Amino acid sequence: MNHSTRVYDSILGLAANVENPTPLVRLNRVVPFKHAVVYGKLEWFNPFGSVKDRVAGNLVRDAEARGQLPPHTRLVEPTSGNTGMALAMLANAKGYTFMATVSNKVPLEKRSSLRMFGTQLIELEDELCPAPGAPEGAIAKAAELGAEPGSFHLNQYKNPANPDAHYRTTGPEIWRQTDGKITHFFAGLGTCGTITGTGRFLKEKRKDIQVIGVHPAVGHDIPGVRSLRQLEQTALFVPHEYDGLVEITNEVAYEMCRRLNQEESLIAGPSAGLALAGALQKIPDEPGVVAVVVFADDIFKYVSSVRKHLPSLFPGAQQAPSLSGPLAGIVDLARSSPDVIDPAAARAFLEKTPSATLVDVRSLDEYGKQHPEGAFNVPLADLASGAPSVLPDDKDAPIVAVCKVGERSLTGMLLLKARGYKDVKSVRGGLDAWIAAGLPTRSG
Repeated sequence: MNHSTRVYDSILGLAANVENPTPLVRLNRVVPFKHAVVYGKLEWFNPFGSVKDRVAGNLVRDAEARGQLPPHTRLVEPTSGNTGMALAMLANAKGYTFMATVSNKVPLEKRSSLRMFGTQLIELEDELCPAPGAPEGAIAKAAELGAEPGSFHLNQYKNPANPDAHYRTTGPEIWRQTDGKITHFFAGLGTCGTITGTGRFLKEKRKDIQVIGVHPAVGHDIPGVRSLRQLEQTALFVPHEYDGLVEITNEVAYEMCRRLNQEESLIAGPSAGLALAGALQKIPDEPGVVAVVVFADDIFKYVSSVRKHLPSLFPGAQQAPSLSGPLAGIVDLARSSPDVIDPAAARAFLEKTPSATLVDVRSLDEYGKQHPEGAFNVPLADLASGAPSVLPDDKDAPIVAVCKVGERSLTGMLLLKARGYKDVKSVRGGLDAWIAAGLPTRSG
């Protein structure tokens, strides 16, 4: 292995560390500052394309050191894409096999890459970034599969080896690359390994370094990061160790992503746009300020997301529309409707409105396993094909639709409105958010 000539005996030799860091590149056009200096840390230079290469490598290293991975072990992990892709390639290199549980909302490009890399892929209905605590979600399924003989669940969402990866590599790299002059560090919040591990290292070097996390709004469509509601269920999220949090919307994140690509010539993905947009709200324009923002991965995994959120880049996309295209667009618009309400607001509305009906639009089997207290089951297929008797005859009667993660209920809300019901709401985050809010449920 020779970093100076870039000659290696194995792809594993390219793993980032203080002697072989991913680049820092100064941002020149998208920053409005006169004095402050802002760098992007380009994590797509990792061998498998993202910041999660560090985590995957350390999860495997730690498990091997503990004697938990005999030859031919099947590694199992829930993922929103990047950790899974890195683990798949590590498994290939080390003689393991790899199975991933993943939300079907993860961009098709990532799911296709996982399959290309040899992953045994199980697609589930879950939130974009798997939801901790969801009884039928990707995390719970991975734990179940990882308990089978010959399998091992690495568990990036709770394993201390996740932040330790960044304490070992990302923090030391940044400290050395900035000659210890860094004053501000920013990272998007997903599992929170990056901010927690890097932040701990930097704070040990100098306590006054500002460590700030950036997260999306509830109901976001930015792969790999979590809303504050989701973060509250995340074991590695330790906000008392950070110096601040910033929330950024889909629109702002994707627009900044576009600017990074077009103005800075950096092939940055949506979470980089999120992180930088948040950073620009917190960085003071003062002499001596040196800020580093983690750019987790590149844009190529997110073509479908870009088409959705930056439609002006695809002027021909509206030609020859298919049936699914317009319907998908209507559902996307419904997400921002004032009729989409949080679980606590839905519960309060139902309690003060005796005439309101709570309708669970999932299948009967899903409904039977667990549903919000007081909900009636009306599957989407029944809503589409007829007018179930459980629905009120009075079209002015209020209805609240709920599903597992707040996606099918949007379609249910639109179908109910199409049937003439005037007051229909959808529960944001669905049953998962209902449970997270501590609201009552029933089974059977």
